[in-house]
Amino acid sequence: MGLEIDKSSFTPQEFSGFYQRLGSNLQALKALLQRPGFGEGPGSLGAELELCIVDRNGHPLLVNSAIQDARADPQLTLELNRYNLEYNLTPVPIQGTPFSRIEAEIRAAVAALEQSALVHGGHILAIGILPTLRRRDFGPHVMTDQCRYQALTDGLSRIRGERIQVRINGDEPISLRARDVTLEGANTSLQLHYRVRPADFADTYNAMQLVTPVVLALAGNSPFLLGHRLWHETRIPLFKHAIDGAGSNGPGGNGHSSRRASRVNLGTGWVREGAYELFAESALLHDALLPVCQEGEDDMEMVQNGGLPKLHELRLHQGTIWPWNRVIYDDSCGGHLRIEMRALPAGPTACDMMANAAFLIGLAEGLRGDIAELMPALPFAMLEHNFYRSAEVGIKAQLLWPSSCNRRLEEVPLARLAHELLPVAAQGLKRIGIGAAESGHYLGIIEQRLERSCTGATWQLGQVGRLNRRLSRHRALKTMLEGYRVRADLNQPVAEWTDMH
Repeated sequence: MGLEIDKSSFTPQEFSGFYQRLGSNLQALKALLQRPGFGEGPGSLGAELELCIVDRNGHPLLVNSAIQDARADPQLTLELNRYNLEYNLTPVPIQGTPFSRIEAEIRAAVAALEQSALVHGGHILAIGILPTLRRRDFGPHVMTDQCRYQALTDGLSRIRGERIQVRINGDEPISLRARDVTLEGANTSLQLHYRVRPADFADTYNAMQLVTPVVLALAGNSPFLLGHRLWHETRIPLFKHAIDGAGSNGPGGNGHSSRRASRVNLGTGWVREGAYELFAESALLHDALLPVCQEGEDDMEMVQNGGLPKLHELRLHQGTIWPWNRVIYDDSCGGHLRIEMRALPAGPTACDMMANAAFLIGLAEGLRGDIAELMPALPFAMLEHNFYRSAEVGIKAQLLWPSSCNRRLEEVPLARLAHELLPVAAQGLKRIGIGAAESGHYLGIIEQRLERSCTGATWQLGQVGRLNRRLSRHRALKTMLEGYRVRADLNQPVAEWTDMH
């Protein structure tokens, strides 16, 4: 998704050529997906972790390029804002202990990056939105110097207008205006990549969509923006408004736009047949932002000759559309499909992030066999309601869910629903070959959150509420963040932080 480009302005002829290539990519993909055996193979799990760099006062430190140069690590990439980095974790087989393996790599990677940050008087943090951000921490001066990001800013301005408005409700509503995409850079997430067989794609993807709101409510870790108390997972509306503008459909918007499809959404409906329709939607519903063609490859001829095309234009285009669960085509490892799960925040700890991953994948696999019965009971618009409600309210949310006894829709407390679904997640993990000890450990972290009604968001809100009685909001946020950093370094689940002094 982070394919680099070498220019930021384009001619009408380049756009026309790109759309032609996009069409040929789609036809080649359709043929490839019909090839017997394509995409078969063992499941795997990968992840991308976005991180913040802060100074000793908890404010952004603009040294991502210096840290990248010092590390010379091919798995480390630059993010949109100069105070963010992304670490690409090594994909691992899904069977056995995938979550433990990724957790260990996260801890090692963050520890190494911390050593490089210390040279600049800084620290590395995994947190959904840095609560100490100020208005001066956004704008062209904080954007990483890469053509891709300038081209995205120019392309989005061309489509939606130069100025965007961000409006987010909550305890302390906020309204902002911006001309560039650096507000989006406030968001940091853990993006999971799950390899699935093409034959299983529709059911697995739909099940992943169904359970995303359940896990999101328990994973919230972004309750503050510019000092305002907003949603438990403020990343969700902020990302949407920073890309689409506040007038688009979704949280704080004013209904569906008849002119322009949203580039940040949960989807347009349940998937009916398979992955192809999601690629086709991306290509046909959205204007190109980065019309860069790769010459010299005839996609259809390559497929007909038994090869695996790069589908460069389609993959580049996909990287400019940000559904919360995104389909990925990859020509490596014999060619395969993945579901990229983008809704979960970074942090608070490596073990918490892997617990979220285990619960999400376990639930999707546990409900995959029932998804055909569950979809008619939950219209897609109601699934969207669940998603935004979970992001806004977190662990105290009430969700719409098909009853276990008769499949009729009912409103249930998220905490009760999640507790009832824990055995389903355990069965799902067992079905895909996850070890019992691995499953029990990570689902135990989720169960502990439910018992103590504690998430990263509730911990942050509670700490700031307590500190605000004697400190200014700015000082309270800074003090809370220092406590967060110390606790996160210990890698103890956030539900245990209330016991730590």
